[in-house]
Amino acid sequence: MVRDIAMHIAAANPACVTREEVDPALIAKEREIAAAAVVGKPDAIVQKIVDGKLEKIYQQVVLLEQPFVKNPDITIADLVKSAIAKLGENIVVRRFARYQIGG
Repeated sequence: MVRDIAMHIAAANPACVTREEVDPALIAKEREIAAAAVVGKPDAIVQKIVDGKLEKIYQQVVLLEQPFVKNPDITIADLVKSAIAKLGENIVVRRFARYQIGG
């Protein structure tokens, strides 16, 4: 499982492990961009659209919410939960480091 997660990190390039670690400035900027794209609609609809776009951003930058590269039907969080159920041990992804050479 650890090897699979390491390969996923290399392929998917997540920015952080959990939602709480996402830079608030990035969220504010994305919220602003999404709101500007739907000007003229009722506030309730604008809020739902903005929240939906933020969910997509979270799926792109948060490791535990990304679809697993080997099986896109499950997320990394689901993969970890299945390993916990199989092994009976508590498994937590706390951090990772990704190195990139060149571009």
